[in-house]
Formats: sequence, C-alpha cells, structure tokens
Amino acid sequence: MKKIQIVCLLAIFTLTGCVTGTRNIDLDIPQYSNEKNVTGAIYISEIHDKRAFEQKPRAPSTPSVKGDLSATSQDKLSTLIGRQRNGYGAAMGDVALPEGQTVQDKVRELLTIGFESRGYNVVDDENAPNHVTVDIAKFWAWFSPGMWSVSFESDLQTQIEFDSSSENVTVDVTGYGINKGQVASDANWKLAYERAYLNFLENLDKLLDEKGL
Repeated sequence: MKKIQIVCLLAIFTLTGCVTGTRNIDLDIPQYSNEKNVTGAIYISEIHDKRAFEQKPRAPSTPSVKGDLSATSQDKLSTLIGRQRNGYGAAMGDVALPEGQTVQDKVRELLTIGFESRGYNVVDDENAPNHVTVDIAKFWAWFSPGMWSVSFESDLQTQIEFDSSSENVTVDVTGYGINKGQVASDANWKLAYERAYLNFLENLDKLLDEKGL
C-alpha cells in the first residue's frame, strides 16, 4: 500500500510540476481567415480589464492571485491569465503573460485579426469612421488535475461597442477552449488558449454577420 501511495504522489508531482512561482506564457494569436469582404477603416479605442478577481474563490475558473488581492495593483492584475495548482487542486503560483504584456494587448491583437479577416482596415486614427471600445469580462484559464491527465480550460468574454456614423451596436463575444494533457506545460496552457481564441474569432464573425457589420 505504501508503494502505491508513493507512486501516486510521484505521478501527481510529474503532472503538475513546480507550481510555487509565477509561470510566464506568451500566447500567440492563431492564423484566421474567412471570405468576408467588408470595407472601411476601424479604430480600436479603449480596452478595459473588467474581470472580477476574488481572494479565495471556490471555483478555479474565477480569477485569483497568489498573495493579498487588496494589495495587488490593477497593472499586475492585467497581466494575469491563470493560476497554477498542485496535485490536490489547491491554488498555487500565478500564470501571467510575459513582462510588458497585458490582457488588453492580447484582446487588441485578437480583435485586429478578427476585423482584418473581414476586410476592415484597422487604423490608429481616432477620426476613423468606425470606433470600437471593449470591456473584458473574462480572460482566464485553469486546469483540473487528475491522477493520469490534466484538463486545461480557457474562457474569454468581451463586451464590444461598435460605433459608426449610422449606428451604435453592442455585442457580447465569448470564446472557450479545452485541452487534455499529461503535464502542466506551457504548450498545454497555450493550446487551451489557442482553441478559445479560434472559438472567439468564429463567434465574433457570426455576431457581426447578424448585425450587418
């Protein structure tokens, strides 16, 4: 019995790895294209991180931070994209973007790909005929440890306000990704996010089609 317990503990450690420090992961935006042919310039204006962090949430899908949440700056919170967990599911170190990157940056990249794939010309000009402002409600990944595998999940949600000379439209765009892996590696975290990104871009297209944008 003792040998079995030791083997199980070793398996858990192998699956989760070192989880006490901060894991920095650079999330690449996947290639995406469609057959839309929309014209016009669009300016992505302000993007706000409106995610609701909690000190000790019950669900791993709720954003949290290692340490004292009340003492954590908004600038730091905007770099966080997940929490590491040990083999028993207890929250450990942070998962963050590389230094100098924020979730606002990644959403801007994601929307740029999404709009340009439709034919829009994304410009850095506040006088453009189309403006977009964004509130980020969800941008978080988590994993559920198991004895022989780990389930990685990623959840995105943004409220996008689209202003043009003729109308004002608000859409809620979501994205979800799941990945089953054997170890808590950067690659497995990335794959969960990549799938959420692609789902987000597909949903963005559908909603803009419905609104005639």
